[in-house]
Amino acid sequence: VQLVESWGGLGPAGGSLGLSCGGSGRTFRNYAIGWFRQAPGEEREFVAAINWSGSSTFYSDSVKGRFTISRDNAKNTVYLQMNSLKPEDTAVYSCARTPLRYSFRSDEYDYWGQGTQVTVSS
Repeated sequence: VQLVESWGGLGPAGGSLGLSCGGSGRTFRNYAIGWFRQAPGEEREFVAAINWSGSSTFYSDSVKGRFTISRDNAKNTVYLQMNSLKPEDTAVYSCARTPLRYSFRSDEYDYWGQGTQVTVSS
């Protein structure tokens, strides 16, 4: 089971960036996927999650209204569109898989990607 994050990078405050999370067929289609982030010196933080079909999405209060999670199971990919970026969004973002319908807890995710850096300049 392998999850691979792509995109991210550097963006200005108020701007937009996108992330993608790719995996193999069995990895994705039957599982909820979550995005987490971790800033230096901080604990890992839940960002967003989407159920297996894409019919339900969940967001942390800190990103609600600014970030959008979506998925394309035909492409085995989950996306995180990040708008109205803030400097405090700067972190390493990781996607992960959970066998639950969804979860806000990182310990309920069993497979993780390697993470990708997102830096928001002020």
